[in-house]
Amino acid sequence: MSGPVRLKFYEPYDQDPAEQYFLKHHAALAGRLSHLRDEHMVRKALKRAGDPGLVLDLPCGAGRFWPVLAEKKSRIIIGADHSADILSTACSLQDPDIVKRVKPLQTSAFNISLPNNSVDTIFSMRLLYRIAEAENRMTMLREFHRVTRETVILSLWVDGNYKSWRRRRQEAARRATGEQAENSNRFVLHRATAEAEFFSAGFVIEERIDFIPLYAMWRVYVLSKL
Repeated sequence: MSGPVRLKFYEPYDQDPAEQYFLKHHAALAGRLSHLRDEHMVRKALKRAGDPGLVLDLPCGAGRFWPVLAEKKSRIIIGADHSADILSTACSLQDPDIVKRVKPLQTSAFNISLPNNSVDTIFSMRLLYRIAEAENRMTMLREFHRVTRETVILSLWVDGNYKSWRRRRQEAARRATGEQAENSNRFVLHRATAEAEFFSAGFVIEERIDFIPLYAMWRVYVLSKL
């Protein structure tokens, strides 16, 4: 039996980087505009997922999306992450009235400490694009299938747009000169590959939401459990 999944980016990503990541999206104008678009995508995804009442936010990071998740007053939020320091940071950065509605849970996306069919929706932003190996992606997706009753909302970088084309050209140029690729712990996934993996894990696609169609790599998927 193989051991637990360990991702390299997990190791340094603790309290200080989590806070810096949160502040990045609220400081400069570009970050604030990007965050507003992210929030719009999340609201649309939640609506398509049936406006779920019990949501597992995994990984929750600095709790950046808790205010949007909390817009439905009756919604219960489980804010989960692999790191206790990150959970502590999230609780310190967010509005105390929102934090009161969040149940913190230290757990891994690859081995979730919850029973089968225990939440309405798993909400997973900014994780899948960091997982290069198909085996690890499938481990996570099957665990999501086990824990959710109904839906999964997740985001990733996909191909078929200007940004992915430019990134591919830039990476090729860096390799030619022996430079390390930019954002080398983040990966663009072929859309056909991602969607085949979703189906293999037991999901069907309900919605595809692009950050900027044909331009940006970010895409949010709403998946339903078969």
